[in-house]
Amino acid sequence: MAIRKDAVAEAWAEAEEMRAELARKIAAHIHVEGPVASAVPGLSLSRRSAPSECYSAAYEPELVVFAQGEKRINLGGTTHVCDGSNFLLTSIDLPVLGQITRASANEPFLALSLKLEMPVVREILSQDEFMVPGVASGTRGMAVGKTPVELLGACSRLLDLLDKPADIPFLGGLMQREIIYRVLRGALGKHLRAIATLGEQSNRTAKAVAWLKANYSKPLRVEELASVAQMGVSTFHHRFRSLTAMSPLQYQKRLRLHVARVRMMTNGIDAASAAFEVGYESASQFNREYSRLFGQPPVRDIKARLLAGVTNGLDSVQA
Repeated sequence: MAIRKDAVAEAWAEAEEMRAELARKIAAHIHVEGPVASAVPGLSLSRRSAPSECYSAAYEPELVVFAQGEKRINLGGTTHVCDGSNFLLTSIDLPVLGQITRASANEPFLALSLKLEMPVVREILSQDEFMVPGVASGTRGMAVGKTPVELLGACSRLLDLLDKPADIPFLGGLMQREIIYRVLRGALGKHLRAIATLGEQSNRTAKAVAWLKANYSKPLRVEELASVAQMGVSTFHHRFRSLTAMSPLQYQKRLRLHVARVRMMTNGIDAASAAFEVGYESASQFNREYSRLFGQPPVRDIKARLLAGVTNGLDSVQA
């Protein structure tokens, strides 16, 4: 029993040391409030020196490894709490609400995010030597887990390339493949395999999610979405909610409100114009749903955020 406890303590200490090292490397390469794209394609680094207000964001398929601080991510009413011991896996496009809850100038929030290219994921899964269990049903498009030391090590080596830019073209892709491999081998790998495996229900539902994201301003016709997914309407409703934690209508509404908020802040357009641009036929309905999601009417919300110099949530993807 004593030997077992010693082994657990050593493993915990090793993980803590590797997380601290990853945090140091991220901090060394980002000196502004992030997220900021790095020289490695698909790799972004994030730094926040203070807690944030709740903001909206649109996540793409990506891996986020948290090294320091804490962030809360709300998806369809479910809140995920992520600290320096966690990583976040998103396998489809998802509109979420996020908030940095622990960060300071001395101990800033630090994270890295890596975009996931599904063709690369599928190529890895196709390897004969890559033996995986059957695709699990009922997987979510977003999941949080404890970051294993193997994944911490792979991410740390990827960051080392930022000090050797000449090596990025050759080694960058290889190291990203290792990271994907580690994720697929881990406890959350089923969430990624379900989306990447052609013909599976999750993969077909993901096609409908992508269609809805690209056509969010159009009237919602569930029969059309179900046809894209090659499912009956009832089955599609169940699979869509299982994957996104939202109904198709809730997904469309959340995405429309996110895009409208970004356009009002970045383009300076008024609330009515933003509402019609994203597909609302009634400005009053837009105001009601905006207030319900963000806590106050659009004019007051945007004015308060601009006066505070808030830029959180303006990026399509926010680590």
